Parts: sequence; C-alpha cells; structure tokens
Amino acid sequence: MNTKLNWLMAHTAPGSLVLQPWLTRHGISYSLSQKYAASGWLTRLAPGVYVRPAAGTTPSPTWADAMHALDEQLGLPVHLAGLSSLAQQGLSHYLSLGQETVWVGVSGKQSLPKWFRELPEQQWRYCRNSKLSELTADDFTLLTVKGRDLPASKPELAAYEVVDAIGQHISFEHAAELFQGLVNLSPRKVQDLLERSNAVQTNRVFLFLAHYCQHAWAKRLNEFSITLGSGKRQVVANGRYDERYQITVPATMAAKQRAEHG
Repeated sequence: MNTKLNWLMAHTAPGSLVLQPWLTRHGISYSLSQKYAASGWLTRLAPGVYVRPAAGTTPSPTWADAMHALDEQLGLPVHLAGLSSLAQQGLSHYLSLGQETVWVGVSGKQSLPKWFRELPEQQWRYCRNSKLSELTADDFTLLTVKGRDLPASKPELAAYEVVDAIGQHISFEHAAELFQGLVNLSPRKVQDLLERSNAVQTNRVFLFLAHYCQHAWAKRLNEFSITLGSGKRQVVANGRYDERYQITVPATMAAKQRAEHG
C-alpha cells in the first residue's frame, strides 16, 4: 500500500464521506481518487464526493456525516441550528417521523454544494440569520451527533432561529411550546443576541414569548437597548393584537395574556 493510500486509510473512518477538495489539499489528485474508486478503496457518490466502504459494503452517509464534511473538510461556516439544535440538547420533545428534517445555519448568502443540498432522503431547513450581525464563538457549542462532532447553536441562538422561522419552517404555536421549556436561558446572552439583531418582528416575538412563558430571565432584559421599531406587524393571520409588542398572535395566546395580566 503506497504512502498516499496509507494516509487516506489513517485519516478517514469506514463509512465516512470524503471530498475531493480535501483530498487535493493532501496530495491526492482527482485521477488518483478515481483509481482508488476503481480499486474499491473509495466509492463515488457524486462528482468529487466519495464514501469509504466498510467491510465490503457502502453505507449511506447520514446528515451528520454530510455536515461534518462541510465543516471539517471544506471549512464552510455551517452549524446545527434552531429546532434541530434544541432537540439535540434535550430542549425539545420534537420527534422525527419518517424523513428527518434538519435545520442548518449558514452564513449570509453562503451557497452549499449541490451534493449536500440533494442528499438522498434528506430535507434541510436553512437559517441564514441575515438580520443578525456577525456571530461569535460564544453563540455556539460542540455537539456529538451520530458519532460526529458538529458546531451547533447554543440554546439562546437556537431559540432566536426558531422565532425567526415562524411562518416559514414552524408555526407560532409550536415555537411557543418550545419556549415553555427554555427556563434556563442566560439573560446576558439573550440581551447580547437581541441587541445584535435588526429583525424587528423577530425581536418583538421573542420578547412576547419570553413573557408569555413567564420566564424569570425575561425580567432581566433591557428592552430599551433592543431594536423594536415602530408600527404594527402581522405575524399570524386572523390573530389577536398584542398591544405591548404591536404584533398579531394566535387568539388563544392573546386571551391567556389578558387573563393573566388583567
């Protein structure tokens, strides 16, 4: 076995995804990758995308394998986001039925490879946080998912991503259910996050849900430092108007707010 093949075997695990740009950086050309594929050391899944066979079989890569490859081999700024991050941290009762939907955080207008977007039997939900200024290391944690270490939103950012996706990837009611379990968010981190956000509607709904769930950390937020804009916002159709945050919310939630606050 030659030196480059030895290196490949030492730096990949059976069943792992292997991407050509990463191989090229380590001295394994496209033509050499093709030879390895012809010899059974690699199995081609798509142009420039391989999987290392395991015990004579070719396992299907998981979504965690795909995200790990983007992060570790391509260095793309992607992370496990929103509902998926909360679920992996035990902060959601969400259960996947059938095809698994995974929330992926991407940076601005960052485009992802075609093979990733078209991974068989996989649905992605993208969170771009376009109205949130630059994210910092303090916004993320590292989670081990399906045997892969993945960067993921800390609960504060994940909660923000959930709220920002209301009406697109998740309902207002489902977001409210998730917020019920977010009793231990850091008021310092929430404050810092919302101060970096220019998404008026997202900020208003986040604060509404925090107070609706009567979380202690909500009382420690300085709303005067958060961009809340002016004018009314229709968040849900046929909803009831919440005067404090000037947004429409589901009628049942508005009724509860009025009953509790007199």
